[in-house]
Amino acid sequence: MNKQNKQQVVSEMHEKLAKAKAVFLADFRGMSVEKATTLRNDLRGAEVEYRVVKNTLLELASVETESAVLAPHFKGPTAVALTYSDPVAAAKVLAKYAKDQQAAFVLKGGVLSGKFITAVEIQALSELPSREVLIAKMLGSMNAPATNFVGVLAAIPGSFVRALDAIRQQKQGN
Repeated sequence: MNKQNKQQVVSEMHEKLAKAKAVFLADFRGMSVEKATTLRNDLRGAEVEYRVVKNTLLELASVETESAVLAPHFKGPTAVALTYSDPVAAAKVLAKYAKDQQAAFVLKGGVLSGKFITAVEIQALSELPSREVLIAKMLGSMNAPATNFVGVLAAIPGSFVRALDAIRQQKQGN
């Protein structure tokens, strides 16, 4: 790779690291080509960009981004997974492969909202429900008090009508 190509890779990766909502690093030593292709396809399905970049170029690209905290982990073969939308979806795929491949694919760490997260924290992130499920649960929780209030308000006139009907029946019976 000549100097111009290296500069292009550094500037391209700098832009991507600056835009990414989450960045994950993994060591992929010993992973078969077939498994690596499957991983790339699964990550692509989760809208995650997966690349292998030289550590020195990655370190230069991470300067003045939130990903600069990852610099100590740019050792050995390093694959970078960048997500611009849902960090949980990316963590789910990566944690699954780390668990299935064990020594062949090892998570090194990542950055989420400017903070370094360990492989254990990536695993914990992968166990969260997706963003859409969390939003649906939150909306359900926000909607519940209003629904209950409407039920209470509807019950008051119903009780009043039943009481009047009982009084009417009592007077007709006498």
